[in-house]
Amino acid sequence: MERTPITVKAAVQAVMENSKKRTDIETVPLQASYGRVLAEAIIAKHDVPPFDRSAYDGFAIRSEDSETATKTNPVTFRVIGEIGAGHVGDQPLQKGEAYRIMTGAILPPHATAVVMLEETTEVEEGFSITKSYEKDSNISFQGEDAQQGKELIPSGTMIHPGTIALLATFGYAHVQVASLPKVSLVSTGTELLNVDQPLEPGKIRNSNGPMLEGQLARMGVPYESLGMMEDDLDACTTLISDALDKSDVVITTGGVSVGDYDYLPEIYRRLRAKVLFDKVMMRPGSVTTVAVLGDKFLFGLSGNPSACFTGFELFARPVLSAMMGSTTPYMSRMKAELGADFPKKNPFTRFVRAIWYMDNNVVKAVPAGFNKSNAVSSIARGNGIIVLPSESSGFMSGMEVDVLLLGQEVGASTWNI
Repeated sequence: MERTPITVKAAVQAVMENSKKRTDIETVPLQASYGRVLAEAIIAKHDVPPFDRSAYDGFAIRSEDSETATKTNPVTFRVIGEIGAGHVGDQPLQKGEAYRIMTGAILPPHATAVVMLEETTEVEEGFSITKSYEKDSNISFQGEDAQQGKELIPSGTMIHPGTIALLATFGYAHVQVASLPKVSLVSTGTELLNVDQPLEPGKIRNSNGPMLEGQLARMGVPYESLGMMEDDLDACTTLISDALDKSDVVITTGGVSVGDYDYLPEIYRRLRAKVLFDKVMMRPGSVTTVAVLGDKFLFGLSGNPSACFTGFELFARPVLSAMMGSTTPYMSRMKAELGADFPKKNPFTRFVRAIWYMDNNVVKAVPAGFNKSNAVSSIARGNGIIVLPSESSGFMSGMEVDVLLLGQEVGASTWNI
């Protein structure tokens, strides 16, 4: 069977054009919201801070009372009370008076500056200072962080710990989020063994299934693992058809190349699924195949671990993110200095499992190890993927390259690799 390869960009575009945002919305407790996608904008229900408050531990004073303070002419203040966080000083300050105040505590009436504790000298009736303080010094003002009624986070944003802090600040005990897609996983291949089985001649343990489970768990997407199937066309067809009935997405590994026992193309034909592409100009994972049946997706990923991993991140992840309502479904990326030579010209775009790090304020990226499509060790070590575009004359150490970032809470809104 002859296959016509398409570019990675065209493949990403094809899957995203066929992906549809799920319209179902559910309400979850704040404590269960991590990793979900907001189905409502976060609106400031009040000012933050809700009042003028001290930015430091120290003393609240009237700034005009400090105007004459110098090293040779210290000014003394009398402390009339103490204001801890959550407490209020009701008595207005008069000339030469101060309140001991804690970080975050509300300013007392007439206070216009805060003196940091370490800038004071204790004296019998209070403290002295040797410099003047301008009005508003060391004060955090009402509404400077957020003003009531302002939209702070738009709908379609993934919830991370910082988002949770904001939700808690405004009393969102429950949050409206997009419903989650349902995914089924199937590993194909007579050569596969369960993780707990001893090795046999010609057999390998199934690493792709557990790996995909981890990738889905990292996204917070629920899944059902349907286990492993031997190379039996009728049985595989029945299994995948049943999986489609109860899932939005079916991900299979293995069975997508052109060997005698690679059945997925025939299974898709039997199911009358529309194949978006069955070959991509990329290494690893060139035989990645994606099909749609109505509004459901079938991802046929390579049986080789590195190719399977890369295919999921490039194609399945953005589709699932879009289904979850995310407006930033693509992998985050950055520029880095390449730390190895790749002199060979390649007609396909290469995706190299990589380790990126900082070296003298320069971001560098190096291969994470053995990088053939069947490699496993480099997946375990990598925290990114180096992108080496096709049709180049080669890449040498020191050149600038794009690096796709793994495990990031915030993605990208566009794909331009």
